[in-house]
Amino acid sequence: MARHIGILTSGGDCPGLNAAIRGTGKAISEAGMDLIGFRDGFRGLVHDRTFTLDQHLLSGILTLGGTILGTSRDKPHKMPIGDKVMDMTRVIVETYRKHNLDALVCIGGGGTQKNAYRLLKAGLNIVTMPKTIDNDIAHTDMTIGFDTALGIAVEAIDRLHSTATSHHRIIVVEVMGHRAGWLALGAGMAGGADIILIPEIAYDIQKVANAINDRTHAGKRFSIVVVAEGAMSKDDAKIISLLLREKADKKSDVARISEKLNQFHQAHVNHTMNLTSQLEKLTGLESRLTILGHLQRGGTPSAADRILATNLGTVCATLLKKKEYGVMISVRGNTLVPVNLKDVAGKKKLVPRDHPWIESAKLVGTCFGD
Repeated sequence: MARHIGILTSGGDCPGLNAAIRGTGKAISEAGMDLIGFRDGFRGLVHDRTFTLDQHLLSGILTLGGTILGTSRDKPHKMPIGDKVMDMTRVIVETYRKHNLDALVCIGGGGTQKNAYRLLKAGLNIVTMPKTIDNDIAHTDMTIGFDTALGIAVEAIDRLHSTATSHHRIIVVEVMGHRAGWLALGAGMAGGADIILIPEIAYDIQKVANAINDRTHAGKRFSIVVVAEGAMSKDDAKIISLLLREKADKKSDVARISEKLNQFHQAHVNHTMNLTSQLEKLTGLESRLTILGHLQRGGTPSAADRILATNLGTVCATLLKKKEYGVMISVRGNTLVPVNLKDVAGKKKLVPRDHPWIESAKLVGTCFGD
């Protein structure tokens, strides 16, 4: 009997998703299996929005950014339905069975891995692929979308160098990365940033200002500061640490502390704007902020992301053919290996303080504000 495989993309979009869909679909077809696409992530499973991914639909999508399947950040167990938030896991299982699926392929970031694991525990056969420009999924060296986003950020920094030196300015560049600093660190290194601020290393604003002043006294006409959106000062890091410690206390008012944490994170949205203003006051130099935002997630995937996504897709098809489920396909050096989904779900890969990239950046004079 023909085997039927479902596939969806979930979470934020990024370049390379279509290449992964194409790689999976073409390899699945060669193995004699059918591929059914679900629209808009896990919501497509709830509302049974599907279409068959035949060779015609897979043709010409390798170079396209975004995802032809559409995506959403909906969670199976906490999905907005009308004016309520409901657990739709049972409905998803029914849709899975209705289409006689043998397995479901989920392509996405950390949230997707957690949601896929919940469906695995509900009895579905699951295989996942790691996708996020943050490169923060546990147990994999690389994720789909990271290389393209890195290239976009570096190109932006390169362009900002010329205006920075022409006007004797501080240019602050905010890149994505709530909890992990891989994108800021890589872009800062490749773009020759003078200061790199990442979530894993709390910074002292005075040390950052001192580093810029030292450059000015040495005759440098500009400074480039690359900041991850989740970077924090040492004072803010202490506040977060105290709140998290309180939340972990069994005697604490969890609701009250959660509200405080939420308020803190909402206020932190303007963090990079405040940082830019502070640096201007502390150094006396004109400072300008550029927030790259969703530019980093759009456009054509790089060659490296196309290769990675195609490779992941074809290995996914091989695992499906062998009926090897409950795994995420992980990048380990030059090889791809399946790792248990339960070992990935709920974990993040943060930048270690002794990572070679940090050591190299410090050896060329980059300041991290610590």
